[in-house]
Amino acid sequence: MYNPTQIIDEDLLYPSEDGKPMAANTEHFNWIVLLKENLDALFADREDVLVVGDVFWYPVRSQLIAPTAPDVMVAFGRPKGKRKSYRQWREENIAPQVVFEILSPSNDPDEMSRKFEFYQQYGVEEYYTYNLETHDFDVWLRRRHRLVPVRRTNGWFSPRLGIRFELSHGVLEVFYPNGEKFLTTIEMIQRQKAAEQFAEQERQIAEQERQIAEQERQIAEQERQIAEREKLRADSSEQQLQQLMAALRDRGINPEELLN
Repeated sequence: MYNPTQIIDEDLLYPSEDGKPMAANTEHFNWIVLLKENLDALFADREDVLVVGDVFWYPVRSQLIAPTAPDVMVAFGRPKGKRKSYRQWREENIAPQVVFEILSPSNDPDEMSRKFEFYQQYGVEEYYTYNLETHDFDVWLRRRHRLVPVRRTNGWFSPRLGIRFELSHGVLEVFYPNGEKFLTTIEMIQRQKAAEQFAEQERQIAEQERQIAEQERQIAEQERQIAEREKLRADSSEQQLQQLMAALRDRGINPEELLN
């Protein structure tokens, strides 16, 4: 029998997917991964920073408001962990502060206009778009209740993230606060392998130095023992000579005369 007060599974009311692909092409996907993985690395020590990619954001608990799925978004003040979707009422009503959109031919102007209005209405503080075809890089910052475009974006520092964006020969590059460049997953693996190889070389050099130091210690110990034995022999010879001279004197013989 139907119960009108029956609780409907929230996952059915707020689905986590719409059947559309995550990315329009390989370059689009690679950029999403580049931002997501490097931002994860940047905030690896911060348990209160959540970085997600291609996840539906539901700003309010209403089926009348359609969600949107930023390519990458960062929510400060939210714990790391798995999310089927970002349901803001489950996240202490904290809106993601930073959003990235990587533009591809599949993003039509109407869609991007709707997304902009969504981000403006629901509290995004920093909004970034990068067009893979034209290499246009655009930034909007929140000023009071509106997202305002930034005129000069080359060399731009993110107030929230502390990262830097540079257009090098027309192609966007992103840098950590310490100046290191955002790396692809393959580049990260290669760097890790290189670091491991360097560490192994350093370990081998340290082991060789330890062995050389041990050999030098053993040689020094052998030389000390030889010197000690020679000293003992010298002391023994001197003692024997003194005893002989004493015996001669006991017999009335002057040992100095014999030596002369």
